[in-house]
Amino acid sequence: MDQPIELACIIDDDRIYVNLVKKIIEIKKLSQNLIIFKNGKEALDYFKAILGNISENRLPDIIFLDLNMPVMDGWEFLSEFVKIKNNFNKKITLYVVSSSIDPRDLQRAKSFNLVTDYLIKPIELKQFEKIFDQDVA
Repeated sequence: MDQPIELACIIDDDRIYVNLVKKIIEIKKLSQNLIIFKNGKEALDYFKAILGNISENRLPDIIFLDLNMPVMDGWEFLSEFVKIKNNFNKKITLYVVSSSIDPRDLQRAKSFNLVTDYLIKPIELKQFEKIFDQDVA
């Protein structure tokens, strides 16, 4: 792997999971920067704020989105993000990350064009490395 991706984003309210992912990303130097949001609304507000002032380096290369969160869940975030995503001139890879193994959730996630894959928690280290390698390639 030549160089880590510039900016990764985690949208998840599970602090233990977020800290674990953060550690993996730091230790393995998978991303230079990381932004974390506790729910879909915080993330959406961030992306909408960038819309008025598009600065590519403030847009993540990769997003890990949880489905079950307070305030605004992953589904609501996806529905809103789809509407503004095309205003960004950057490829953003989005992974849904959930502890749900319900096939309906998997199907629903795959119905969104912008969802690259559906990952089931806990994500293994090898899986993370593979994801970041693909995104850099």
